[in-house]
Amino acid sequence: MIQQKQADVAVIGAGIVGLSMAYHLVQQGKSVVVFERNSRAQGASIRNFGLVWTIGQPPGRIYERALYGRSVWKDIAAKTGLACQETGSLHLAYHDDEAAVIEEFAQTEGIHCSMLTPAQTAEKSKAYKQQGLKAALWSPMEMMVAPRQASAVIASWLEEQHAVSFRFNTAVNGISMPHIETAAEKWTVGQVYVCAGADFETLYPQVFAEAPLTKCKLQMLRTVPQPGSWQLGPALSTGLSMVYYASFAHCKSLSALKQRINTSFPEYQKYGVHLLVSQNGAGELSLGDSHEYGHTVDPFDKEHINQLILQYLPNFLNVPTLEIQERWHGVYPKLTNGEHDLVLHPEKGVTIVNGLGGAGMTLSFGLAKELTAQL
Repeated sequence: MIQQKQADVAVIGAGIVGLSMAYHLVQQGKSVVVFERNSRAQGASIRNFGLVWTIGQPPGRIYERALYGRSVWKDIAAKTGLACQETGSLHLAYHDDEAAVIEEFAQTEGIHCSMLTPAQTAEKSKAYKQQGLKAALWSPMEMMVAPRQASAVIASWLEEQHAVSFRFNTAVNGISMPHIETAAEKWTVGQVYVCAGADFETLYPQVFAEAPLTKCKLQMLRTVPQPGSWQLGPALSTGLSMVYYASFAHCKSLSALKQRINTSFPEYQKYGVHLLVSQNGAGELSLGDSHEYGHTVDPFDKEHINQLILQYLPNFLNVPTLEIQERWHGVYPKLTNGEHDLVLHPEKGVTIVNGLGGAGMTLSFGLAKELTAQL
């Protein structure tokens, strides 16, 4: 027998986007139910570096959105005990064109960063190759959270402290406002937020088909715990990431760097490989990643891509061991029009929230704040 239930708002998807919506809705005193088809979040929210990556966001509104998200992560960590390390980050420059981009970027108004000399860089980290370093870009704003634990911890906290109802292992079969139906329940709600990540097929498939949206598959690796409690310190990145992240796009000096990267590393460009290294609380290093786009995602990983990642690391990384214990891939939605989020209203009372790309951990809380402020 179908049970009748009621809530002010329903959120579909218990990944970080859905949890961010629930977090802000309960601040407004709304009763919230969250539906998740799996036993816990299984998508991009748990398959990433765990970095709140402010430095990768373009200056202005999106960067401010990232800073707000950073403050929320700190607050949630303090209240839940979720591990949260304010590591900062270093972009390392071993070529003149990389140093030129760093020098120009460091002058960007509103961005918390500075250009470091090799001697100053050595005071921030011992985990990089010092030989040949010309400069580094230091940002103190990046934070490391545990992505494989974060969603579950936040969900439990929202349930226990804010009376959010969670329905795990529960797929939503249909929406016909003001009703939501599952196999066992029928809910009457005033509003719905569909935060389905890379699932474009289940709810409102025609709306997704017409949106400027595709899927991105990324490959990542993780090392064994580093011996002797060795610490990476700041997250590390290189010129490959300067080419990739939109935050550097305004730099006029970027064109020379792009030209060299395209000429010297054509396969890295083909598979969208850029190098980023972070460390979790267990001492393991997360390494990656690649970017392959298309609506059909190949279920089989390319070992060739993993080897491209591993082959480039000695160019800048100096760590005790690169013994790999895990390889995996994630899939996230990616907008094709250069925007940073997709907000659609397929019917009255229903809002689709999607398209944050690989920045969900960084931007979700800020976007959710903006959307719920409109209620």
